[in-house]
Amino acid sequence: MGVPLSEDEQRILSQLEEQLHTDKKFAQAVSSSGLYSHAIRKVRWAALGVVASLVFTVATLQVHFLVAFLGFLGMLACVLVIEHQLRAMSKAGMKDVADTLRSAAKVGGFRARSIFRD
Repeated sequence: MGVPLSEDEQRILSQLEEQLHTDKKFAQAVSSSGLYSHAIRKVRWAALGVVASLVFTVATLQVHFLVAFLGFLGMLACVLVIEHQLRAMSKAGMKDVADTLRSAAKVGGFRARSIFRD
């Protein structure tokens, strides 16, 4: 059983609620897609890094194996970034991300520019 709020406290609370409802930037930041958008962006860029590192590794195998090994280390670093971000998002976050991706795919798919935008 809580203590009832005074009229001033109720007025302040209603003002705060009204501000939260009108703040679009805040609403986007705490929406299910907004909470994980930074992590998703990092995962996408790291996945692109894995592919680029793989291409670099295969291409530099003809030059010298140590240069190719540097490409492999870059690929490993990108995979570790992906793993870290996915763990940070947890299972609930992954479900939200999967739902967001499914709904976006139904609407019309992805464009390369929208996937890697900042």
